[in-house]
Amino acid sequence: MVLTGPSGVGKDTILREVRKRRPGLYVSVSATTRAPRPGEVDGKDYRFLSIAEFEEWIATDNLLEWACYVGNYYGTPKTPVLERLAVGEPVVLEIEVQGALQVKNNFPAAMLVFIRPPSLAVLAERLRSRGTEAPEAIERRLARACEELALADRFDYQVVNDKLAAAVEAVERLLFEEIPDEPAGG
Repeated sequence: MVLTGPSGVGKDTILREVRKRRPGLYVSVSATTRAPRPGEVDGKDYRFLSIAEFEEWIATDNLLEWACYVGNYYGTPKTPVLERLAVGEPVVLEIEVQGALQVKNNFPAAMLVFIRPPSLAVLAERLRSRGTEAPEAIERRLARACEELALADRFDYQVVNDKLAAAVEAVERLLFEEIPDEPAGG
């Protein structure tokens, strides 16, 4: 499963809640060149790399997907994901929209789930309330969110994160009950 959506939509929060219910669930740790936010731990929240290190990973085909997002590289280390898939474990990638579409091209059986905000106003408030970025960075993320929302129909499922409990239920159901005929959450 690939879980994606605009920055600030609640992907981390939804996934954290699913993992509380399913502690053995493997979630890939993405690599990035952005600086760690307060409290983030290298290897747990992200693999924090220099630009040179990230570009070396690109050159040596060590990434399943990668993209540049608001001035930083983000990508999924390939080996841990392939190892889990080889033994039949479910894998969740929580990545940005461009990367999600790359994964679908490389792994057509991947289930793509797009998390939507209830509105752009709610998304803007969520980004501001984090208190981790300057107003200009928030505006860049909101502009990017509009572009990403325009791509939502390219995804297998869309879940609106209006009520957290319902969004968590929808994602968990999609991941563990494999119900490809039933749309989730709108």
